[in-house]
Amino acid sequence: MKKIVLILLFCTQFAFAQLALVRLDGKVGYLNKKGEFAIKPQYDKAKDFSDGLAPVSVGGKWGFINTNGELVIPAGFDDVECFNSGFCVVSKDRKRFYINKKGEAVETPATDKYYDFEDGVAIIRKGEKVGLMNAKCAVIVDYKYDVIKSFEGDYARVKNDGKWGIIDKTGKVVVELQYEEIGNLYKNITWAKSGDAFGIIAAGNFKAIEGVDKIWDFHTQDITYARKDKKIGFIDTNGNWVIEPKFDKVKAFSKNLAPVLVGKKWGYVNTSGNLVIDAVYNDAEVFSEDGLAPVKLKSWGFIDTTGKIIIPTEYDITAASIGSIFGKEQKGFINGLAKVKNSNKKWGFLDTKGQLFGGQWFDNAELFKQ
Repeated sequence: MKKIVLILLFCTQFAFAQLALVRLDGKVGYLNKKGEFAIKPQYDKAKDFSDGLAPVSVGGKWGFINTNGELVIPAGFDDVECFNSGFCVVSKDRKRFYINKKGEAVETPATDKYYDFEDGVAIIRKGEKVGLMNAKCAVIVDYKYDVIKSFEGDYARVKNDGKWGIIDKTGKVVVELQYEEIGNLYKNITWAKSGDAFGIIAAGNFKAIEGVDKIWDFHTQDITYARKDKKIGFIDTNGNWVIEPKFDKVKAFSKNLAPVLVGKKWGYVNTSGNLVIDAVYNDAEVFSEDGLAPVKLKSWGFIDTTGKIIIPTEYDITAASIGSIFGKEQKGFINGLAKVKNSNKKWGFLDTKGQLFGGQWFDNAELFKQ
C-alpha cells in the first residue's frame, strides 16, 4: 500500500513559486515547475528559497544561493534564518544580527532579541516590552506592548495589561485593546471575548452572542464556527447563527462545504446546514483552493466537491498546517500539487489526478518557493 505524509515548511513563505527543495541520495537540490532539476543535488544541508535566496551549508558554514545556483553570499555564518523584506537573521561568533542581500550587517534599532521580518515589519524588544520597525529599520511602534503576535496579512494581535487588540503594519490600532481574547482580523471583522461574553466586532462595535463560550477564526468564507451548550454550529460575520449548534466537531467552510462529525463519522454540510456528502469517513479535512479535500476510510484519499473520490483512499496522510493564506487548519493540495511520501519512505509531489509530478521520488521534498 502506498503511504503519503504531507510535511511542514522549513521557512514561512507561502507564495507558490518556481523552485522546490528536494533531497536525493543524501544531497539537497532544487526542482523547477517542469519537474526538472534547476539546481542539482549537491548540498549536505539547505533550506527553502525565500525572497529569491536560499540558505545552503558549505563546509559547515551557511551562505546563500540565488535561483541560478550561484553562491551570492559567502558561507561564513554559523546559523541563518530565511530572507524576508530584504533582511535575514544570522548567527556568527555567538552573535545574532541582520544582514541584507549583499551579506552586509545591518544597523537596526536596539533589540534584545532578533525576530524575522514579516513582509515589511519586524518585532523589536527591549526588556519586557516589544515594538515594531519597518524595512527601513526605523521604529514605527515604540517598545510599549507586552505581546505582538505574528502578522496575519496586514494585521497583528497585540496585548497590554491583560487586554488584547489589533494593530496594522503602520502601528495604527484598528481594534482597541480592551478584550480578554481576540481573533485574527477578517474583512475588518473579528471575534472577541469581552468580560465573560463572546461575540463579533464589526465597525468597532462588539456584539455578544448569547450562550457562546468559544468562537474560531474566520477561514476563507464569511462563516465561522462557534460553540454553545457544548455543541458547535456556524455563525456569519454579523454574529447570527446560519447553522444551529448541533455538532460535536466541525472544521472550516471552504468551497461552500464544511466537514462535520455526525455520530462517529465525518461528512460535509453546505451553507444551509444540509448534509450533502454522506458522513461515512473516519476523518475529513477542509477543501483546498483546488477543490479537493482529504478524507479517510481505513486510509486517506481525496474527494471533489461533489463527493466523488478522485484519488483512492489508499494512502496514509499526516497533513501539516501550511500557513496563513489558507488559515492554520488548511491541509491538502496547494495550487495543484501535494507533497507526499510513499511506502518506501520517499518523497514527491502528486497532482490533482493522483499522478506523480516529474515521475520521481526523493529522500525529502518541500513546497515550491520563489
